[in-house]
This record gives sequence, structure tokens and C-alpha cells, in this order.
Amino acid sequence: MADLIATSACAGRLPKTIGDVTLTEIVFGAITSVAPLKGQEEAVSDALKAQIGAALPKPNRSTGKAAARAVFFGRGQTMVLGPRLAHIEGAVMTDQTDAWAAVELDGPSARDVLVRLVSVDLRPDVFKQGHAARTPIIHMPGLVLRTGADRYLLMTFRSMAGTLVHDLETAMEGVAARG
Repeated sequence: MADLIATSACAGRLPKTIGDVTLTEIVFGAITSVAPLKGQEEAVSDALKAQIGAALPKPNRSTGKAAARAVFFGRGQTMVLGPRLAHIEGAVMTDQTDAWAAVELDGPSARDVLVRLVSVDLRPDVFKQGHAARTPIIHMPGLVLRTGADRYLLMTFRSMAGTLVHDLETAMEGVAARG
């Protein structure tokens, strides 16, 4: 029987620094989709807050902190990044841990890199810390979440991790070459 070795989505590709921007893989303990049943939003939000200290987010927002974050992922769907959740009555929950690749883009030119890849208005007065957008990252379905002044969390399907890293490296090289 073959011995299988668990690897992360970006194993061996990251971290990488080009210019003043660093790209790092983020591996969450768990990624869980939480979809409240009709009329159960408040109860599910309260239960989620009791478990991780973060309520259901408003559209295009996130709640919580790096260790336990709830991110708006579409109408009626929240993705909880971080801890494993106990069952929440009134919600449909699915484990998505192995389905997603997550990277962090950090540095003074991070926004300049990202504007080459997404069609979201990333100006600091528009896309503030805690804002989230489900948007294509070039040609891949993804999520962009601003987690700091010059820091963004990007997620796409695990099968697209290599392409995500390649596209980000190319954009990082382009921005660094301007300097």
C-alpha cells in the first residue's frame, strides 16, 4: 500500500518575496461553509458568535480575527476560516477545508500587484480593512479580503493554486520592475 503524504495547496511554492511584497500560503485549521436556513439567520449568528467570537458578516464584509474569521461568500453563505465548528442548529454546514487554497499578499505595493489581477476598486477609502469580494482573480473564481493596511487574503479553488501563485508572481515582478 502506498504511503500518502498530506501537503498544502501551495506546498513548495511559497513563501516568495519580490520587490517589497511577500506572498505566503495560509493554511487554516478548518474552512466551513455555513448557510443559515430561512428565518434562522439571527440564531445562527448568535451561535457562531458563541463558538468563535464572530457573528455572521454583512454582505461583502468579514467579522472576527485571523485565528477565527467569518467571511461573506455570497447570499446566504458564510465561510468560517480557522477553527473547526460544532454543529449549529438551523444551519447547513459543509467542510471545505481541502477545497480551497489561501494566500496572503503583504507589503507596501500589495494593492498595486492586486489591481493587475482583479476588477475590484481597491482604493483604501472604498475597499477598507474587513471588506471582502467574491471576484475573478484574472480567470479564476476567487475571494479577495483586505486584512490590513497593505495586506490581502486571496482564495481560489485548491486545483488552481499553482496558477494563482504563478499569476501573482508575474504581477509582483511587473510591479517590482517599475521601482
